[in-house]
Amino acid sequence: MTIPSERTRAIIQTREFLVDLSRDQALPEALRTEARRLLRHYPSADEVLLAGKVEEQREDGLPWVFLSSSID
Repeated sequence: MTIPSERTRAIIQTREFLVDLSRDQALPEALRTEARRLLRHYPSADEVLLAGKVEEQREDGLPWVFLSSSID
């Protein structure tokens, strides 16, 4: 089972991976273009961590948190 900090880390690392793909001149232009297209709407690390913080502080009675405010 994935815990919130692992899920948060994976989302942040996926963004970094897409950035790397978008800049790799050894890859086909179509792949780099697709990575850039996906990045336009992909959340930044700060946005993901903020979403985790908001989830951790909510008081709606749900017993689980999807994201975390840290990746430790």
